[in-house]
Amino acid sequence: SDTWIWVIVQNPVGEEHFIGQHDDKNDVSFIPAFYEKDAAQQCLLQLITEKGGKYEAQAILFEELAKDAAQHGFLIFMLNADGEILKEIAPGQSFPEI
Repeated sequence: SDTWIWVIVQNPVGEEHFIGQHDDKNDVSFIPAFYEKDAAQQCLLQLITEKGGKYEAQAILFEELAKDAAQHGFLIFMLNADGEILKEIAPGQSFPEI
């Protein structure tokens, strides 16, 4: 319950929210998450973002992200710096170790 991970936040100084993505091939919406800040920052360039938006890698407790993802119908995908999926986490699953 005290595991910290990294996510990309849109509008970090204002009405901030986690950046979400959609996998068209599998018709799945997900929040990209990362084990390390550097991986989040590197992968940000590969994520679909709004032109002119402000984005920042921020740490969050996994439990808080999991609650938010479940409330909004998102999965959590743990990604590496290249955007490859390391783990897929469905609502209610516990944090996967590396």
